[in-house]
Amino acid sequence: MSLTIPALAGKLAGLQSSAIRDLLKLTAREDIISLAGGLPDAALMPRERIARAAETALCDPAVLQYTESSGWPALREVIAARESAAIGRSVPVGEVFITHGSQQALSLLAEVLLDPGALVIVEDPAYVGALQVFRAAGARIVAVPLDSDGMRLDILEDLLAAGERPALVHTVSNFHNPGGVTLAPERRRRLAELAEAHGFWVIEDDPYGELWFDRPAPAPVASYSPQVIRLSSVSKILSPALRVGWMIAPERVSRAVELLKQGADLCGSSLTQQITTDLLTDTTWLAAHVDAIRTTYGTRARALTTALRTTFADRLHCTDPTGGMFIWAEFTDTTDTTALLPAALDAGVAYVPGGAFAVTNTADNSLRLCFTTSDEATLTAAVDRLSSAIG
Repeated sequence: MSLTIPALAGKLAGLQSSAIRDLLKLTAREDIISLAGGLPDAALMPRERIARAAETALCDPAVLQYTESSGWPALREVIAARESAAIGRSVPVGEVFITHGSQQALSLLAEVLLDPGALVIVEDPAYVGALQVFRAAGARIVAVPLDSDGMRLDILEDLLAAGERPALVHTVSNFHNPGGVTLAPERRRRLAELAEAHGFWVIEDDPYGELWFDRPAPAPVASYSPQVIRLSSVSKILSPALRVGWMIAPERVSRAVELLKQGADLCGSSLTQQITTDLLTDTTWLAAHVDAIRTTYGTRARALTTALRTTFADRLHCTDPTGGMFIWAEFTDTTDTTALLPAALDAGVAYVPGGAFAVTNTADNSLRLCFTTSDEATLTAAVDRLSSAIG
């Protein structure tokens, strides 16, 4: 008897694995200096402080029980207070929703806000996690390029004037992944004005906002309009393994997300959420901890940009990171970074070709470099290896 093999959902046809995740499998060798992964430095994660918080949490048997789908109540109160200070208005607890990392928030929001074929505006180059989510939702994706001040709102305005009506606009407002730039204050205000004038949502994806080097990031886009939904997490300042992210959104959006989360995983981890609450409320310790991360990352970012400019001079242009984890670089000659990658790996260095983030522009001569997990000497050695790969 012949077998009839069941089909998978049609929406999977347009999806592909993240090129970055696939590349990480190739860079596990100890002889490779990896500038590819967007990983915080594990050596800077507060293992001992997390252990103490876990021990304290485990004194209460309830911490091992299910919690509310919207999150551990005490954590929601802490996030409401932190976001109120950031946004500059009182954020009620009802607008705070805790998720399994901010990526889950993005995925759930796509289900809540997008019908198949809905228009989504993203930045180009784009955060690949957002592209995966929006493609899975069946959205029509249109990209707006970045410049040194973030998303080109003049191009967005041209699209709106031409009759395009997005359901949402996605922006990584601070220390962009992968572009390394920050959305300028005047553009933040204008983006919020456009959202209200044309009736679309803005998703402000902000996992890096606390990782500034010399001065804090500008006021959030959410400061200017209730039509801006803010996402963030503790992955970059505490640990990705805690899997604690959050969304700040109008209550009707949060309630809709709650219905979907109940069907996905019922609730998050009450244990890791209580650990996170402990760490976030220890404000003196937290301020010193985050400041140490900023100092270390800032030193490494400057070391990498210096090495790139010393080695390649006018052959390569790169961003000047003021925070975050990434440098975006572009060769000014015909160097194809995808074609170059095998030789770079042979030389012992890894990066992500710009094409992995491209939506419209192919970004053939571009690459993203992460500076967080290597010290200054190692970063300089990585650039030397890249130079030798080019020959």
